[in-house]
Amino acid sequence: MQDARNFYINGQWVAPQNGRDMAVIDPSTEDGFATISLGGQQDTDAAVDAARAAFPAWRKSSKAERLELLDSILAVYTKRSDEMGAAISQEMGAPIDMAKVQQSGTGSAHIKAFIEALKGFEFERELRPNTPNDRIIYEPIGVCALITPWNWPMNQISLKVIPALATGCTMVLKPSEQSPMSGILFSEIMHEAGVPAGVYNMLNGDGAGVGSQLSAHKDVDMVSFTGSTRAGRAITIAGAETIKRVSLELGGKGANLIFADADDKAVKNGIARCFNNTGQSCNAPTRMLVERSRYAQAVEQAKDAAEAISVNAASVEGRHIGPLVSELQFNKVQDLIQAGIDEGARLVTGGIGRPEGLNRGYFVRPTVFADCNNTMTIMREEIFGPVISMMPFDSEEEAIEIANDTDYGLTNYIQTTDGARAKRVAREVRSGMVDINGQARSAGSPFGGMKQSGNGREGGVWGLEEFLEVRAIGGWPAQ
Repeated sequence: MQDARNFYINGQWVAPQNGRDMAVIDPSTEDGFATISLGGQQDTDAAVDAARAAFPAWRKSSKAERLELLDSILAVYTKRSDEMGAAISQEMGAPIDMAKVQQSGTGSAHIKAFIEALKGFEFERELRPNTPNDRIIYEPIGVCALITPWNWPMNQISLKVIPALATGCTMVLKPSEQSPMSGILFSEIMHEAGVPAGVYNMLNGDGAGVGSQLSAHKDVDMVSFTGSTRAGRAITIAGAETIKRVSLELGGKGANLIFADADDKAVKNGIARCFNNTGQSCNAPTRMLVERSRYAQAVEQAKDAAEAISVNAASVEGRHIGPLVSELQFNKVQDLIQAGIDEGARLVTGGIGRPEGLNRGYFVRPTVFADCNNTMTIMREEIFGPVISMMPFDSEEEAIEIANDTDYGLTNYIQTTDGARAKRVAREVRSGMVDINGQARSAGSPFGGMKQSGNGREGGVWGLEEFLEVRAIGGWPAQ
């Protein structure tokens, strides 16, 4: 067992003051492979105190100094990228090839994008070209608590830590206790890159402990959280006492609207997109809505595509999906699959239990339900597993109505060769992001949702602005 109990506070690796041990489980084997410590109040206070002490100096650092630091972080991260992929693969079950390319790759991609965004960002500017005596100043908000999830560890850590650094904030990172090893490795990268002591701090803990302590801490100015809507609600309540800024990236229940004129591969691609990362993505297109004239064919295509997906251990090279992250998540997904059966959805393929030949590990059968309706649990709750729910629609208006009939509003997907329709539907679906015909959004595009999917925006200029206060100054001297 690896001993990974220490925290990174004020530029040093330190032993917990009042922590308790927790095993890190390999979800492919159900065996523990490392031991971390879940911090207590004294550990939280020490990390926040270090960040608070470092803020006055880092706040006054120049853009050039911050860019130099980000370049150094990128260089060290790139050097250790495969090591990062291996850590993520073991801790949360992403297949090793996917983890090295997609999971680890998101970290370097976001660092590069933030470097470009920072280069063009002006922290002091005129209100308008004809207002020389007005100044708008963007100032770092202060000490930030960054609470990240287990499903895309480096994606979320880089989307929070890098813009916080770039804007002059100091911070305490609490990675998910389910996937802590990547956060520890990231802290090593930050240290090697030369981040000043106290600017970046990291401690492990669970939501009820360190998460709640950071959210309510009087010396924390902002909480940036990615995770469940339930936890986001609790963090908002905890932060209200001190009126701190709370930025939330929460769950999703994306609809994939496939019209009759969509590309022949629309269904197959929708299954692949949904089941990537074993379905453990908040922006997965988990509700497949198909125009009725194409629906029967789509159900068969979905069945074939799901049955072509292989399931195997995360350590095995090749194209397959791995296990779910934990026993808790495995049991939740099993219960939701059973709920789909009990509530009358047609089970097309998959179902409860592990795939054939896998009797150990948190593996789930790729599952397709058809003939669903929007009152069913599997159409309303975020499943976070390789499960897709299909439903027919008869008109464009009905498709939009079904898509919007959800508490969430993160990402919706549109498949049609009619450009005018694509634009109409994109304007009408209520989500922070829309993907049309599989076209990915470009680097620096804002990531975030509406309704119970949260209120923050991460990435690019919008990601920088999340960590800044806007100040307006009148009577600015001309000389």
